[in-house]
Amino acid sequence: MADKKVAVITGASAGVGRAAARMFAQNGFDVALVARGTAGLDAAAAEARAQGARAVALPADVSVFDEVDAAASLVEEQLGPIDVWVNDAMTTVFAPVGDVKPNDFKRAVEVTFLGQVWGTMAALSRMRPRDSGHIVNVGSALAFIGIPLQSAYCSSKFACRGFFESVRSELVHEGSHVKMSMVHLPAVNTPQFDWCETTMHRHPQPVPPIYQPEVPALAILEAALSGRRMKVVGSWNKMLVLAGRLFPGLANQYAALAAWDSQLTEERVVPGDRPVNLYAPVDSERDRGARGQFDDKAGGFLDPSFLKTLPGTARTFATAVARTVAEKRQHELVGAASTNGKAKQ
Repeated sequence: MADKKVAVITGASAGVGRAAARMFAQNGFDVALVARGTAGLDAAAAEARAQGARAVALPADVSVFDEVDAAASLVEEQLGPIDVWVNDAMTTVFAPVGDVKPNDFKRAVEVTFLGQVWGTMAALSRMRPRDSGHIVNVGSALAFIGIPLQSAYCSSKFACRGFFESVRSELVHEGSHVKMSMVHLPAVNTPQFDWCETTMHRHPQPVPPIYQPEVPALAILEAALSGRRMKVVGSWNKMLVLAGRLFPGLANQYAALAAWDSQLTEERVVPGDRPVNLYAPVDSERDRGARGQFDDKAGGFLDPSFLKTLPGTARTFATAVARTVAEKRQHELVGAASTNGKAKQ
């Protein structure tokens, strides 16, 4: 057992972090699990031990550096040197930006972005002296394309990507053997849609195509084992990321047309009857597991529920192209008129 590698996973009580904890344990790692929800953490630790792994559950709020750093020290005391650190913890506010309270936006950024910063710092302070280790930061296709109702999450993930690129370049400059990877997730069937803060009157859902959390969890494990710099999970998301990089105006138009109603179910949200995990965990008393409520739609790109939407998607895409061309033409006309006006002066 002493020869087994040690992986730390934040956000491990539910969702992708929970699935990743199980995946690492199945593949010969001892695991340290960091999150706020004690019931979820304890259940995750029990799953890992059932796979023959040593597991420690460490309740901590990743938005607080001292808590993250203390958790890292406990890991090395109880399990040994940290070989892999996975930054997965997140929370969000699901609402148009004008409806988001400033403190709520700040809190979402502190957890989702600064949680990765603090986790990376805590890991590097221990890995650098040994000149070994691997940090895997969890990103999103929404680190490349911003969509409506997700300003807090998108801005956090854009920031996470910039932070990753900067720190990785520092390690390369130093000639360090510490590696960093970033895995960008698709829409995933996790409990976050049952407990994220929202101001909408309809229940939120992932934007199809939806994947089960075990799919990105496997990609995270593979990144930790292979050292691959970056991976975007899901063929549809790879296409969207490419479009966002090459044609940002088109990505904006497409998101404006397609990504509002596709994030909302027909289920009504009852005010005051919905748990919210923004400031306090929802899984302290009851384990929520890795998966959310969208099992019937979580077959990825080939799920029938997604495939039948493709004709409508094609029409929406064509409309987005037309709007992008018109927008560009309008800018050109305004620019030409401005240039002509200055020339006559």
